[in-house]
Amino acid sequence: MQTIREATAGIATVRLLKDKDIFKGIVIIKGQVEAHEEGEHADDVWRRLHDRAARLNPSFFGFDGARARFLRFFPEGFQSSNYFKEERGYKLAAKERLDKTVPIDKALNGSGYGEAVLSIFRETNLLFPVEKTRLQDVLRGPTADQFIRAAAKFAMGEIKAGIAEMERVLKPHVIAKWTAVTYLPFLWRPDAHMFLKPTVTTEFASRVGHRFANEYSPMLDAAVYDSLLDLASTTTEEIADLEPRDNIDVQSFIWTVGEYVESDKLPD
Repeated sequence: MQTIREATAGIATVRLLKDKDIFKGIVIIKGQVEAHEEGEHADDVWRRLHDRAARLNPSFFGFDGARARFLRFFPEGFQSSNYFKEERGYKLAAKERLDKTVPIDKALNGSGYGEAVLSIFRETNLLFPVEKTRLQDVLRGPTADQFIRAAAKFAMGEIKAGIAEMERVLKPHVIAKWTAVTYLPFLWRPDAHMFLKPTVTTEFASRVGHRFANEYSPMLDAAVYDSLLDLASTTTEEIADLEPRDNIDVQSFIWTVGEYVESDKLPD
């Protein structure tokens, strides 16, 4: 058999081999083979290998553990009044304001929306203060229209081109980050896009056994975003009984599971 691909995935090494017309993969931890996968398509076997490696992480507790943790803080799930107050409400308000002041169809080719978009970034706590300060320089500068148009293009499905254009605008301001490029598409279209807060999201992926834990990179690469969307889709399917309405609920679920502590519990 011929080794055609190998990578580190957390505490594991994943190795893809070809045996005639079949692709075989193994997950190795501390010199021991802990899992096998095989199939006819290399990319599919490679993805499944990464998922298996993630599930072997010591911090793994699966989607059942994630659901149980979320329900400790919001016993009535996404219908909890405190959930709307603490998580969904302010994000939904920011979305509604964005739709009203900078509708996506106008943003695609329009100009002069810099201040309006800046106010939307300031409306939530999804970005750190230093990130908002750097975005202020962008949105009050000569490339504000380019950034907003690229974000709208991304939101409409031109992900690779939108990322490249936003990166070009943001890099000189040291804010070419996932938080900056995913924020507006997430608010414009939470049915299709996901906001990426890297640390909490990668830790969540590790705990539920999703390959995003190993595929994440700070580099603005469309493949990383595709993996994020798969994590969001998988999470939606796994917690379907809680009836998440969109990726605002999914992002809030991830944040609650990863960041809430016992003192955050409130009577519903």
